[in-house]
Amino acid sequence: QVQLQESGPGLVKPSQTLFLTCTVSGASGPTAFYYWAWIRQPPGKGLEWMGTISYTGSTYYNPSLKSRTSIHRDTAKNQFTLQLLSVTPEDTAVYYCAASKTLILGATDKNQYEYWGQGTQVTASS
Repeated sequence: QVQLQESGPGLVKPSQTLFLTCTVSGASGPTAFYYWAWIRQPPGKGLEWMGTISYTGSTYYNPSLKSRTSIHRDTAKNQFTLQLLSVTPEDTAVYYCAASKTLILGATDKNQYEYWGQGTQVTASS
């Protein structure tokens, strides 16, 4: 069974760069053609799609975050990463990684994804 696990610092200071890793385990052949996404949920707010990286390495970003967001993958390690520049307290959220069979830009409905991580809390505060 495919499992996704997010990891990274729980606390980051404003203006610093946030770096998160999603480790994929149990992946089989079909997942080689999946799309891998980062989604976040600020406290008291809804889910926000941040971006997706495809099995070819193509990336797609939320326009509102594009200037600060970068997603990469390391197929040898079965990982993909999120880098968010110049964080502010508004970036405080639970960050999730997820996988889908098809590319759906902006998807925030868990039913649109085949696999979804447990999430990791990130607090941006001095």
